[in-house]
Amino acid sequence: MNLFSPMTTIAGFLSRMILLRFATILFGITAFVLTLEVVGYVNEILALNANPLTAIGHYVLLRCPAILSTFLPMSLLLALLLTITELTYRNEMSAIFALGVSPIRLIVMLLPVALIVGGLHFLINDQAIPAAAPTLKQWGIGDYAAKKLNVSQSDPIWIRSGPDIMRAKKVSADSKSLEDVIVFRREESGLLKEQIYAQTAAQDGDRWLLKNVIIYYSNNLPPDRLVSMVYTGKMRPANVTKSGDPEEMTLQDLGYFINNDGFGIRPVYVYQTWWHKRLTPFLVSIMMVALCVPLATRFRRGGGLGTLFAVGVGLGFLYFISDGIASTIGELGLVTPWLAAWTPVIVFSAIALAFVARTERA
Repeated sequence: MNLFSPMTTIAGFLSRMILLRFATILFGITAFVLTLEVVGYVNEILALNANPLTAIGHYVLLRCPAILSTFLPMSLLLALLLTITELTYRNEMSAIFALGVSPIRLIVMLLPVALIVGGLHFLINDQAIPAAAPTLKQWGIGDYAAKKLNVSQSDPIWIRSGPDIMRAKKVSADSKSLEDVIVFRREESGLLKEQIYAQTAAQDGDRWLLKNVIIYYSNNLPPDRLVSMVYTGKMRPANVTKSGDPEEMTLQDLGYFINNDGFGIRPVYVYQTWWHKRLTPFLVSIMMVALCVPLATRFRRGGGLGTLFAVGVGLGFLYFISDGIASTIGELGLVTPWLAAWTPVIVFSAIALAFVARTERA
């Protein structure tokens, strides 16, 4: 008990320091970015509501999740570095290590902080951002101008499966019933060979049952009129409540698109990359802790604090750059989706473990 109590006290003390600085940094950056956005798009924002405060408040509320998600990992890194720098400057890190706290044990002490931040990051990405995205797209302000939803319920939808393309004027909420359907059947080269018109289409397993059908042929043969026919092309329109950019979809919706080959909207590997990437925040937070603790050991005597901070920030930026590049490569289909999503985290985690092992031997 004599050993357990001081360790618990140290863990609580460090956790409070890190979380306080993390919240302050994240709030400050978010407030600064939101202020710039509001000032830059003030006319468009004020047009949303007759009450200026309501319009600005609503916009800020919906934009917060995306901005928080962007700066959350870096805020954790800065909070860790600031805490370590402050404690090292006051020689408190030397006192902590003098109590017999090893780097590995210090990482274990800070695991609850990493898991809290990782869980918060996951929830923001998986719930808050997807919930806010449809409204922001309808408004079309700032970065969402190019994503503005101009499609009304009466506009047709287009889906693709292999060389075939389907057009439907109306789709049910569950995406299993279509009206005013045209199927453009094409050869592999892209040349049109048939046009199938159907009054309705209903999904039947992996097939579509078309009713009141007219088939026109490219070689000027007389059209065929059928009461019904089965179309076996693997086409399913995305559920209108689930479609969107993969970075603005929930984990469940990403799985829904993956299971249906992306509905022909985007290649399935795009959604697979983001599905894997959605699971990385927990390990990223732990990795940040594991990268910073060896630095605390290296500079425990208070010298070179500027170097400590510069090295930590440099490693963090290097990770974020490599993560962005890897995600882009995964979206392009140049590497396996799981490899694109997890490689930066695994590589930097290995670097962190190497640093920890070296400090343990030292």
